Amino acid sequence: MKDEPSLLENVSMTRILTEHGEPIAPRGKRSVREALLHCLIEMIVSGAFPENFTLPNEAELTERFGVSRTSLREAMQYLSALGMVRSRTRAGTTILPKENWNYLDPIVLDVMLSVGADEAFYSSLIEARQLLEPAAAEQAATNADARQLYQISKAFENMVEANSRDTEAWSRADLEFHTAIVNASGNWVYRQFASAIQAALLASFRLTNRASQSHEQAISSHYAVLEAIRMRQPEAARHAMEQIIGAARGELTEALRSARSDLTQS
Repeated sequence: MKDEPSLLENVSMTRILTEHGEPIAPRGKRSVREALLHCLIEMIVSGAFPENFTLPNEAELTERFGVSRTSLREAMQYLSALGMVRSRTRAGTTILPKENWNYLDPIVLDVMLSVGADEAFYSSLIEARQLLEPAAAEQAATNADARQLYQISKAFENMVEANSRDTEAWSRADLEFHTAIVNASGNWVYRQFASAIQAALLASFRLTNRASQSHEQAISSHYAVLEAIRMRQPEAARHAMEQIIGAARGELTEALRSARSDLTQS
């Protein structure tokens, strides 16, 4: 009786082959190492390589992925730096639990969003926004220069012109508005954080903007932030931003509830 195929045999080739059925090759915009790295991260995030799973040895991986030992080792070093794997002599390379992963890495974020981020991911994002954005709005009311005020105002105008929250134009204008405020805060840590999670923020806006709050209510709440910053009122700016993030949390809960309901009915 033939042995059952291993986990790697079940999933790797369908992930690694190109559309022409060939192994990873230096085609298009990605190098072999980049393609391999993206593939491995996708396997880990999707659960194809589950937590605590021990990967096959180097020889088997290079053969199945069709890559050199150098490319594989470089990819594994990157995964180790991301907190996704741990390599030990004799014990092999093991997939680490999610709490160890660097979710702010661009590739990890990209894969998380492509395979479908879970509820904990979006909840953590909202919690981070609740800490960062009210403080950024407060500082923007003190520090914003004329150019930065214009950028915030222009993003707000784009939101108004979108006419509906359930559009890509609204979501992108919403992202521009919040990013402009963070940039106007003058705090480089806030700026770096917002830049790192832009893709996640946009995905979050797309999700919550389809929920309950009306276009008019959203315009009113964002205008309150803009006006407080423009009038140099730090406390009012903080409070107005707290109202926006609080509403976003409620919308997120509703959006995730609807998504669960749709999955149950399908």
